[in-house]
Amino acid sequence: MAEPQRAKSFLRLHLGALDHEVFGILHLDNRHRLIAIEDLFRGTVDLAPVYPREVVKSVIEHKSTAVILYHNHPSGRPHPSSADEEMTRRVKEALALIDVPVLDHLIVGEQIYSFAEHGMI
Repeated sequence: MAEPQRAKSFLRLHLGALDHEVFGILHLDNRHRLIAIEDLFRGTVDLAPVYPREVVKSVIEHKSTAVILYHNHPSGRPHPSSADEEMTRRVKEALALIDVPVLDHLIVGEQIYSFAEHGMI
């Protein structure tokens, strides 16, 4: 999305009150306009399984040319865990094979943590 603050505001409303983790994708076109919002995986209070193969499949189905990943932390703490960092790396590598960049990974808690803003993408 061309305006990162709009994406953050939407995700805060979309995920903020959930008591379980959800991992999803903002599918973008070649001008970084929103194509679709998709919640891909649902988890428990502290874990959502993410399968890179399913992420790639979804990106191909939507004909996305870039993506923003997102998930929430029901605990309210937005900082990424080592598992979050590893999963982001794996998804980014899988999407690189089909030339689709991951522009950011947003974690929604009491605040929103941006991997891009922290130099992690």
